[in-house]
Amino acid sequence: MAKNEIKPIENLNYEEAFAELEKIVAVLESGEKPLEESMSLFERGQALSKRCADLLDKAELKVKELAGEELTDFEENE
Repeated sequence: MAKNEIKPIENLNYEEAFAELEKIVAVLESGEKPLEESMSLFERGQALSKRCADLLDKAELKVKELAGEELTDFEENE
């Protein structure tokens, strides 16, 4: 990922943030980057993880608002 392609985290939607987080995890698990770069990637990964969690929380709140606070479990008809 080139430096000029990195978007600010607050501008990423859930899918973009999660995809970037997956890439960072793969790079960190490979162990090929120097410590300083790994630490920088780890910090961005933490921020991406928080962004994903925040977006999921907002989505859950919106679903609750639309469902009237009465969320029911999805049951497939067999």
